[in-house]
Amino acid sequence: MITGASAGIGAAAATGLSRLGHRVVLVGRDEGRLKSVADGLSGSKADVLTCDYTSLDDVRRLAELLRERYERIGVLANNAGVMSPRRQITVDGHELMIQVNHLAPFLLTDYLTDRVDRVVTTCSRAGRSGRLDPADLSRERRRWNGWLQYGDTKQANALFTVGLAKRGVSATCFHPGVIRTGFAADTWLMRLFLATPGYAKPPEHGARTLVHLATQEDGTSGAGGYFAENKQERVPAGMSDPDLAERLWTASARAVSG
Repeated sequence: MITGASAGIGAAAATGLSRLGHRVVLVGRDEGRLKSVADGLSGSKADVLTCDYTSLDDVRRLAELLRERYERIGVLANNAGVMSPRRQITVDGHELMIQVNHLAPFLLTDYLTDRVDRVVTTCSRAGRSGRLDPADLSRERRRWNGWLQYGDTKQANALFTVGLAKRGVSATCFHPGVIRTGFAADTWLMRLFLATPGYAKPPEHGARTLVHLATQEDGTSGAGGYFAENKQERVPAGMSDPDLAERLWTASARAVSG
């Protein structure tokens, strides 16, 4: 199952996994775009499900539907993500990026853990710049900047992976690289990356490590690890500290309760 599967890395990963013979479930906001991806797959027919991560109630609805339909989920790929240079608050009262990039996948994964064999989360090297405060996930009491908040959310992805592994889940996360998609297209930094010849890669490049972790032994033997280019990498303490991971877990559980 791949979230954020209507385009970019998610769609490319779905294509790669389908070619390998795996049945895929595509999740995203736009049913039409998801169906277009599904129609282009070469393998078995894909299932299409919609979900809006800006609503935790919609995440709960998706989780219940998945539990009704599937006895087992081989891989849950938490790939949906957003970057916004403008501060936005969701209907649940959380800052947009922390909800879409971390709290929504945290909630979905928590609902499905007993049915999932392994979890793969799309992270980023931006997590190295994160200064996550579990008591202030939405940066209400600290300086807010779009890239600072994005770094916090990617740090959260890595720490969530550590927390899952501690609980016996075969969970990994990875850096896909700078990918040529519509992601953060209205920010000066991404415009700079896209304008630099050869720097930004196609979605298929970003999907390679997701497919690798979904299908190879690294996806289980490297539980708790952070990967790039199909290899595990060392990360700063802020992305691997088990105590910080536990504090984040407690804060996240509180944030999604209700």
